Amino acid sequence: MRGPHNIWRLIRTGATFERTGAMAVALEAMQVPPRLRFAARMLGWPFKWLGLQGDLALPPVTRALTALGPAYIKFGQILSTRPDIVGEELAMQLKYLQDKLPPFPTVVAKAMVAEELRLPVDEVFSSFSEPVAAASIAQVHRATLISNGQDVAVKVLRPGIERAFRKDIDAFYFAARTIEFLAPAARRLRPLDVIAHFEGVVLGELDLRLESSAASEFADNTKNDAGFQVPKVVWDLSGRSVMTLDWAEGINLADNAALDAAGLDRRALGARVLQLFLSHALRDGLFHGDMHQGNLKVAANGNLIAYDFGIMGRIDEYTRRVYAEILMGFIRKDYRRVAEVHFEAGYVPPDRDIDEFARALRAVGEPIFGLEATRVSMARLLSYLFEVTERFGMETRTELILLQRTMVVVEGVARSLDPHINIWQVAKPVVESYVSRNVGPLALLRDLAQTARVLGRFGPRLPRLVEAALIAQAEAPPQVKARPRLFALRLVVAAFVIFALGIWLGHLL
Repeated sequence: MRGPHNIWRLIRTGATFERTGAMAVALEAMQVPPRLRFAARMLGWPFKWLGLQGDLALPPVTRALTALGPAYIKFGQILSTRPDIVGEELAMQLKYLQDKLPPFPTVVAKAMVAEELRLPVDEVFSSFSEPVAAASIAQVHRATLISNGQDVAVKVLRPGIERAFRKDIDAFYFAARTIEFLAPAARRLRPLDVIAHFEGVVLGELDLRLESSAASEFADNTKNDAGFQVPKVVWDLSGRSVMTLDWAEGINLADNAALDAAGLDRRALGARVLQLFLSHALRDGLFHGDMHQGNLKVAANGNLIAYDFGIMGRIDEYTRRVYAEILMGFIRKDYRRVAEVHFEAGYVPPDRDIDEFARALRAVGEPIFGLEATRVSMARLLSYLFEVTERFGMETRTELILLQRTMVVVEGVARSLDPHINIWQVAKPVVESYVSRNVGPLALLRDLAQTARVLGRFGPRLPRLVEAALIAQAEAPPQVKARPRLFALRLVVAAFVIFALGIWLGHLL
């Protein structure tokens, strides 16, 4: 279904932006150069009559995105956290997309809950409210359990949401293929892989059983994090299209006036949001991938409460170490080390000059760190780094897409709470703590111990492997070189040595 018929979808996207007036507003807010602005308007104007009208009560950009569907709404949610990119006024308008979209009827939600749970709603809940929040994929109702009188949040998927998302993703794939065909230089950015990653994330968000599992794991990982809490999943009242959680009351993180009225320290909250995100990503390898203000509240005791676990990011231990070393290198202005990490990880082709790359990285970092604290930005650094790596042949790392996107969102949230926050200063202790524990001699000892545990699981097979290697060595004809078998024998012996060393280290650690 990813054929030329999607041209219509893309044309209608531009036409909708033109018809609603969003094209001019968006281009101006993002400070697009005059020539490109003129070209975009000229391309969209002839098709203006084909555009969707949208809700006339909404501002232009919000009106266009809501008319175009859930995938575009997701994009708008990200931009709502970036007033430094789209301006304060447009960012405020886009916050509408976080949890204030038009809900679907409660009677439909009740029918979906009854179908999923295979029980009449009135037999499970003594009360079931009208929607308290509605976003692009689902809406939330407050309910009370008959069994114990506990208040819970019941999340219900929008009817037909999967079909709507698939239509948008289909068009995105077509656009990515067109870009690769018309601009071969863009292939290094791997647009098809990027869309495939986005598709995987979105389809995972459309199965609330996976979200329930992610919420449960996230709660386990963060149960000891001071000032942070995750609502508990009610498993027997959750399924593919319905998810039930403990109700957690709090002030929306986007409501600065309410936060101030409650006497909460917004500077401390901004720093905590950023530090918690980095801690979850580096320490656990599992982080909330949609941390905009609509998914964060502040409890009466000052704790941050996280909601909506449909998009969760996961990165392996090796990638975490690479990411931490890159951040630490920039924090310390050790551009040579940042360059070495890129080469060691294979992010930059080995035939490129490492000294030239380090020099280019200095050109990225120094202008950033020369700015006053309020203008120091990780998002800007990522943007500049993207430009430099293009020249050195670095491909898009799909495993880091969600991490980088969420970093942009989290930085936007932190700045909305504290416009004067110094992002790097706040991030430094978290990154330094991770690097001190996971990069260096202690990390090597733990790696050896882990290797020993892995070898231990294969312990019963190791004697047979050694015996087979020795027999093969003895039976090898004189004229045949036995180096491969000898090499295999050495590997087995080395495995035994590592196993013994790991056991010893395991006792010490």
